[in-house]
Amino acid sequence: MAAAFAQPSTKADKLLTASLDSIMAAEFKANEPGAVVIAVRKGQVIYKKAAGMADMELNVAIKPDMIFRLGSITKQFTAVAILQLAAQGKISLQDDIKKYMPDLPFTETITVEHLLHHTSGIKSYTDKPDFFSNLRLDKSPMEVINLTSKDSLEFKPGSKWDYNNTGYVMLGYIIQKVSGQTYEDYVQQYLFKPAGMTNSYYGSEKRIIPNRVKGYGKAGTNFLNSEYISMTLPYAAGSLLSTVEDLWKWNKALYSYRLIKKEWLDRALTPYTLPDGKSTNYGYGLSFANVQGSKTIEHGGGIPGFSTDAVYLPKEDVFVAVFSNCECKSASDPTAKIAAVVIGKPYNFNAVTLTEADANQYQGVYENETGEQRIIKWAGGKLTSKRGDAAPMAIKASGKDQFFFENSLTTVTFLRNAAGNIEALVLKGRAVESTWKKSAKPVDAATAAPSIIKVDAALLADYAGNYALAPEFILTITVEGNQLFAQATGQGKLEVNALSNTRFKTKGVDAVIEFFQDANGKTESLKLFQAGREMPAKKQ
Repeated sequence: MAAAFAQPSTKADKLLTASLDSIMAAEFKANEPGAVVIAVRKGQVIYKKAAGMADMELNVAIKPDMIFRLGSITKQFTAVAILQLAAQGKISLQDDIKKYMPDLPFTETITVEHLLHHTSGIKSYTDKPDFFSNLRLDKSPMEVINLTSKDSLEFKPGSKWDYNNTGYVMLGYIIQKVSGQTYEDYVQQYLFKPAGMTNSYYGSEKRIIPNRVKGYGKAGTNFLNSEYISMTLPYAAGSLLSTVEDLWKWNKALYSYRLIKKEWLDRALTPYTLPDGKSTNYGYGLSFANVQGSKTIEHGGGIPGFSTDAVYLPKEDVFVAVFSNCECKSASDPTAKIAAVVIGKPYNFNAVTLTEADANQYQGVYENETGEQRIIKWAGGKLTSKRGDAAPMAIKASGKDQFFFENSLTTVTFLRNAAGNIEALVLKGRAVESTWKKSAKPVDAATAAPSIIKVDAALLADYAGNYALAPEFILTITVEGNQLFAQATGQGKLEVNALSNTRFKTKGVDAVIEFFQDANGKTESLKLFQAGREMPAKKQ
């Protein structure tokens, strides 16, 4: 039975619909790969629409009930299956995983809970250099697990958090071994069926699945059919297919305790705390952030051809999901923007005029708790934010003491003391918040343009390689002569110049790349600083 859909009748309903239509129109074009969105408030579907093309070659438009790959949204299904088996006494979350996979060579104790939390220390198979060469190969779950089983642990289990697809493949294997069913059959019988999800499937490229959309990628300005991937690879970490309405049915069943009891769901919704006291903002297959200060339970997915995101705001009882059939378009920002409108806290990114006199009060050198500097300066008719030796980025005013980074949901709020003087700024993203106190240091001395230096050729060669910003989004670093270049998936190659031996600035784009080395002096990761965000990426 289809969900009841409330047609806009009041002026407020029509304004909300118009706002959501505007977000969708800005994000997804009619003649390109597009998306489906659903917004549900207090059990009532208040918005459900599609935009863009389901099949560009056949000129078929997307319809609201079409089926998409979920990607890593799959992980919450796997986690709930584990909790169902734990509730039946068939699994303990503190079991050593070698109880189920005795041939694993690890000497450290790794528990089922470590896998759920992404704190196992096992290397993720999607981080392996040869991952993309395996995309077309069908593999059993143990064959996928063995892609990294002989690699050393990257850290002591429980000591760090690192997103890990191998862990969720292992959980799927445990489900099979304990239940005596395939992962596909278990999910269908104990998750899809009781949740009423009649349009959801385990992924298969051979099976005929009515209303399934095609997936796309992008190279420069050209759209391409997405890379083929055997769905045996993502398996319990990302293999499921669904519609936005079925995912809402799942959300409703989960939070009404029809799938697991409250005591078990509460455990899934408890973020893991690291030994240093910092929260990972991740539970069992679900992460935690906020939309305009309202707490969210959420997860996204990225898999060849698709980007998905789903957010639940428990206090407001609002659920929003956006499924896109292009890996080139993140579903995360439109999901958050739509949720913000639905709860009556829209992101106000309408820039207001800022005069130089107004801007002068914000100028200064701001420092965080580690002593790192962020310089706010009026230059070239705009206010800019510059972190360390990164390129300055424009921040635009949206109101008194309120600013935003363009093409980002990150905001800057300046704080005043009792005398009305600026004393700090708060940088706020969806999952992180940091405070920077204004110092007495002069701006001009701190903002001198960093000089470009030469870096040893051997060090440049060590930086070369592929870095996974996300499973489907790779930053490739190459060396030509003595020049470093960076190229992201679907984008052009950029010249990269050294500010220091480890920090580099991209030419023509306001971004900085910092490289990090292991104890042996070999490059193991980088961090991309762009548009107010910090994006870590491990070397493959």
